[in-house]
Amino acid sequence: MRVIFAGTPQNAATTLIALTKSGVDVVGVLTRTDALIGRKKVLTPSPVAAAAAELNIPVLKANQVDEATLEEILALKPDLGVVVAYGAFLNEGTLTALPKGWINLHYSLLPALRGAAPVQHALLQGLTSTGVTAFQLDRGMDTGPILLQAPTTIEPNESAGRLLSRLTDIGISVLLEIIPAIAAGVATAKPQENSAASFAPKIDRVDAQISWTKTAVDIEQLIRAMNPEPMAWTTLQAESFRVLEARAWPAIVLADPVASVQLVDGKVLVKASSGSVELITVQPAGKKVMAAIDWFRGTKGHLVFGS
Repeated sequence: MRVIFAGTPQNAATTLIALTKSGVDVVGVLTRTDALIGRKKVLTPSPVAAAAAELNIPVLKANQVDEATLEEILALKPDLGVVVAYGAFLNEGTLTALPKGWINLHYSLLPALRGAAPVQHALLQGLTSTGVTAFQLDRGMDTGPILLQAPTTIEPNESAGRLLSRLTDIGISVLLEIIPAIAAGVATAKPQENSAASFAPKIDRVDAQISWTKTAVDIEQLIRAMNPEPMAWTTLQAESFRVLEARAWPAIVLADPVASVQLVDGKVLVKASSGSVELITVQPAGKKVMAAIDWFRGTKGHLVFGS
């Protein structure tokens, strides 16, 4: 069965490479156009485009599938479309253009956490489990009938980056099971229970700001959810201060005001509304990532975040 693969970020590129190595006949790749990356704004192909070039697979670059792009897709004569984080909705004409339609890989157990950021929201909500869903694409946002799901437990202290890496591997296994089933005509799809749906909207930098008036557990969940993007942050002396890794200590109650920083028993602790947060890895403004204890030892005076 001839497959066109649509995706953009690194986890999608990892999936593309694994599918081709496993014998899936990927006849073309659809990805978003080159983007300006880094401080120097260098025009850079997406990770999927770079992977496809290495694999000698034809690449179509478009931020949406218009008539001209659809013609290019159809010229490759694909039977099935596989979408992994492409980054744009497909219109009705595109969805119905391929003999086997389009399937999408989503990193949650739908109908839970529909939307752009299911991994981050799973951690923000303190969930203990999540998973991967392969489903038939329709015009809604992650609303199509479910083909196959695979659950997993969220590990203690797991960051969004680590969880996404594991879900990527699970998703590859899901695709390698469902694609042959579709080819053989034995795949079955189950409608989603819309009444049970929850949502995971896109995360931006504002969402990543730490509110020290929340509980220590809530703050730890935020920090884990925002690593590696966009990274949790607070302010110190009017400058941005990033927190990459932290641990909640609900039972440790500091006497100082909320957001104050102390060294207690070798731990760099910040007072939350309930409990304390141990800073483990941080990045002060203009400096490299470092252990929080090394940063604290180099500071002077009383420190309060948000000031």
